[in-house]
Amino acid sequence: MEALTPTQWQFKFFDVSQVKLPDDESSFLSEPGSITSAVAGSESIFFGSADGVVRIVSQAFKVVRSFKAHDTGAINYMKQVQGTSLLVTIAEDLSNEPVLKVWALDKLEKKTGIPRCQSTLTIHNGRKQFPISAFAALDDLSQLAVGFANGAVTVVRGDLIHDRGARQRTVFESEEPVTGIEFREGNITTLYIATTGRILTLVISGRGQGQPAKSLDDHGCGVGCMAVDKSTRDVVVARNDAIYYYGQHGRGPPYTYEGEKNMVTTFKDYVVIVSPPKSNVMSRSNPLRALGMGPADDAFNTSGFTLLNTELRFVAHQEQITSQVKFLVAEWGDLFVLTMDGKIFRYHEKPFSQKLDILYQRNLYVLAINMAQKAGLDSSQQNVILRKYGDYLYQKQDYDTAMQQYLKAIDNTEPSQVIRKFLDTQRIHNLIEYLEELHDHHKATSDHTTLLLNCYAKLKDVEKLEEFIKSPGDDLKFDLDTAISMCRQGGYFDQAAYLARKHGEHEMVIDVLIEDSKRYAEALAYIWRLEPEVAYFNLMKYATVLLEQCPKDTTQIFIDYYTGSFRPKKDAIVIPNAPASSGMGMGLGVASSAVQNLAALLPLPYMNTSAVASPPSGESKSTMSQAQVVETSTDEPPPEYEIPKPRTAFSAFVDHPQEFIIFLEACIESQNMREDDKVDLYTTLFEMYLHTASSKKDGERKEWENKAKTLVEGNNIPIDTSNVLLLSHLSNFRDGTILVREQQGLHFDIFRSYTAANDTQGAIRALRKYGPEEPALYPAALRYFTSSPEILADAGDELDTVLKKIDDDGLMAPLQVIQTLSTNGVATMGMIKTYLSATIERERSEIATNRRTIETFRSDTETKKAQLQTLNTKPETFQATRCKVCDRPLDLPVVHFLCKHSFHQRCLSLDEDVEDESVECPLCSGQNQTVRAIRKAQLESAERHDLFKDALKRGRDGFAVVSEWFGRGLWGWVRRSDTFSDERLYNPIHRMHSETSYLNT
Repeated sequence: MEALTPTQWQFKFFDVSQVKLPDDESSFLSEPGSITSAVAGSESIFFGSADGVVRIVSQAFKVVRSFKAHDTGAINYMKQVQGTSLLVTIAEDLSNEPVLKVWALDKLEKKTGIPRCQSTLTIHNGRKQFPISAFAALDDLSQLAVGFANGAVTVVRGDLIHDRGARQRTVFESEEPVTGIEFREGNITTLYIATTGRILTLVISGRGQGQPAKSLDDHGCGVGCMAVDKSTRDVVVARNDAIYYYGQHGRGPPYTYEGEKNMVTTFKDYVVIVSPPKSNVMSRSNPLRALGMGPADDAFNTSGFTLLNTELRFVAHQEQITSQVKFLVAEWGDLFVLTMDGKIFRYHEKPFSQKLDILYQRNLYVLAINMAQKAGLDSSQQNVILRKYGDYLYQKQDYDTAMQQYLKAIDNTEPSQVIRKFLDTQRIHNLIEYLEELHDHHKATSDHTTLLLNCYAKLKDVEKLEEFIKSPGDDLKFDLDTAISMCRQGGYFDQAAYLARKHGEHEMVIDVLIEDSKRYAEALAYIWRLEPEVAYFNLMKYATVLLEQCPKDTTQIFIDYYTGSFRPKKDAIVIPNAPASSGMGMGLGVASSAVQNLAALLPLPYMNTSAVASPPSGESKSTMSQAQVVETSTDEPPPEYEIPKPRTAFSAFVDHPQEFIIFLEACIESQNMREDDKVDLYTTLFEMYLHTASSKKDGERKEWENKAKTLVEGNNIPIDTSNVLLLSHLSNFRDGTILVREQQGLHFDIFRSYTAANDTQGAIRALRKYGPEEPALYPAALRYFTSSPEILADAGDELDTVLKKIDDDGLMAPLQVIQTLSTNGVATMGMIKTYLSATIERERSEIATNRRTIETFRSDTETKKAQLQTLNTKPETFQATRCKVCDRPLDLPVVHFLCKHSFHQRCLSLDEDVEDESVECPLCSGQNQTVRAIRKAQLESAERHDLFKDALKRGRDGFAVVSEWFGRGLWGWVRRSDTFSDERLYNPIHRMHSETSYLNT
């Protein structure tokens, strides 16, 4: 039994004030014996009186309504159903059986204006006239229990709200009077019955119904000393020795609180206890005796009033009331006490903050924490209490316990406030504990991580450091960059690399391996095991260093990545003398030392743990200590990634020409190169070949120059011509210059290079090779051959060949040839006599031919003019006798055309007037349409000056082109008026074919 003495942890958590009652309405409270019952609910307090009247009091303690509930008897018991307007009243007098009524306070009778009575019921007790000693009801009023002083309990079941009938049954009888009744609802409905000698339970609904009452305790209680804790639904019983709780499984642990008790109820978390009045025995010398006041006067009897928290074992309020307590009701968040002298006292609980201040003053921090938890305060408010408790313990130099409070309040505590208290070296272990907890709660900053790692370093506690950075789980609880930085500064390179690898900071891993540990091979092996994009970034960052330290492997990884064949390497653990898995592939026989060192240092990105061969039982420890990590091969295709431009890798190979050449050659052989990248690759490789050749002796130099020449040979080599020419010139590589110019069709430049060097034979060879494709070389050769007597002598008969080619192809006009040869006195007339005579003879022949053509055109023109004149001035005789369509003799009507063709009008199928000029000779209409189409084309082409300019540009004889377009009417065509005669004069052909003749009658 847990003892709780009245003096232990006693506080004043309630403010007490007397309720000021209105003078005109409070008289009924002070009348002796007037108030017989009181209940509260639904924002009101209900008073029942001895005359059967119910009064409803508001929060201002004004009577808002009163009505006569019972004609006879006193209202000794009432129940207000929370959240409804229902009120249950029980009135009794010993001459009749008790009467129960259910009232609907929100429904008023029209005639009387009082609330409507929903149902009336007479409670039976076997016709035995005994007073009611206890009453309880369920909230839905489906079941009510009434206890009598003769030990009987009657249960009423039915629908009392709608007056649909009810059944009564005496469920319990005892020789001891009933002192209390309470319901407990759940899966089953249990009725707790208290007598003066026992506590019993009776199942009245659900499983076990109908069984006799079960005794829980052989000790009973007094009237009014049983209540229900609404939060736990446990029944509270107050006896002189303790407070007892009865739950679903029987009696719970009691709380000792000695003293007489005549009333108990529950309010919030408290048990309200009213002790009976203590009679003050007056001595003979007491001056009050002279006033005639005896010791039994109620005015001088006091009641003990206590608010007790049995769970936390403290007294929240305790006082002596100068009058007996008659009723206790709770409403509006306060507790009200009605005394025998008609006074009402309000007990208002102090705010929680004030209660905490009271506890702080007495250093009762544990109780404050328990109260905060019980009140459901959030964690931030609870942490304030914990922090104050920690400060209190710290002042008492109880550092370990204080730290435990700070750790509990870590979520809402500024870490610096705690850290400053434990910076002393003697309390470094407490500081480490707090910093570790900060990291576990993810509240640590980079400064906290730095401080924690410094503490580990100060204590040289490598084991703690390892435990901190190798904590299980992927949840990062500290600032990663700070932790790695501190490990590197402290010389813990292995731990820094492990930490970076564990959290996927691959760049940091490689930084540590290269910059701190100087493990270049391990760094390269790690890069080779990363995803393509990550590997590329780190490879480019340390390319120069890796090429210097590991040139062969670094060049290979460059080749793999830039040719699209990069595959992240994978590893497996191999146990000697164990059967190898078939998926290991080649590479199991040799383990790279770099891979071994890397695996011992930190877990590899692609460690294939499934490839571990299982050792025999009993040999696991020794076998695993000899395990090796080796690379495995895979047939999987390389992952897809964006292949960078090869140019991005060029800068990495500075000072590494041989590796650069290997890289460029491998990229050129790859099938994955884009066309624009091939230009860079070929040009750069050509430059590297020439650069290497320049530093070699004769034999090796020739070998490298042949490589360069071979590289740029062919027609489909994607190489930048200007760069190759420049590089060849700078390296004095003439073969390259000529080869590229030839590939690019720069034949004139090749010829000019020979003439600039006065290499006549080279120029002749170039002329013979490129002359058919480049005719402009012949005029240039003519000028070169006649530039000096020496060159002319060296050229020999080649001059006559050049003149013949120029003449045959018309590359130069004769006058241009004479002007070219006359610029200096090298060439003589004798050298060009043959050329000149052939040219003059050819031009004379062309002149004679042109004159004959002119005469022919002139004669044709005169003939046409004569025909036109005849048609315009002389009549035409038609002598045709047969129709040209049906070949029958002509008869009227007949149509004659000026083309000498005659037809029957019916053969022409003409219904319109034959004078219409749109009628044409059917035999000549096709020829007429052809002439019109030709003329239309001439008119349209006469307006296309762009075609004329293009023809003039392409034609060899410009004058002939101008003459042709002049004939087409390029310079305009004079249009005549549309009269018949003018059209005939202008176009006699049209006149001849389009005029319709008259009819011969």
